[in-house]
Amino acid sequence: MLIQILLILAVLGLLVLFVRSSGAVYVQASKRIALVLFAIANIYAVMRPNDLSVIAQAVGVGRGTDLVLYALVVAFMAGMFSFYQRFRVVDRRYTELARTVAIREAELVNRERGIVPEPVVSTGDGSALPTVER
Repeated sequence: MLIQILLILAVLGLLVLFVRSSGAVYVQASKRIALVLFAIANIYAVMRPNDLSVIAQAVGVGRGTDLVLYALVVAFMAGMFSFYQRFRVVDRRYTELARTVAIREAELVNRERGIVPEPVVSTGDGSALPTVER
């Protein structure tokens, strides 16, 4: 009984920490909903382990603990895929930023050397417009 209370408090604490943390602002609503549903399933499994064994046998898994393990493997893989996708987006942003800074540096150096007659202003969408000096 004590372990059930501790496990439920741990799940609820982690859920509140994840949903309400300021760093989780960028987490999509669908991911928050999935986490809440996963937490509810975990709480149910802690409170009613015999029901979990019945569900496991109904879907062809021998024990409830095996079913939990399989669900955790799937959840872990989904989390890793989500992390990988987010990392790719951030990596692309850093690459674009580095390219923009490098081009700007080259423009400044070339203008100092007198190679580039007029400065170029970036429009933010990858194109550039020449500026007219007055």
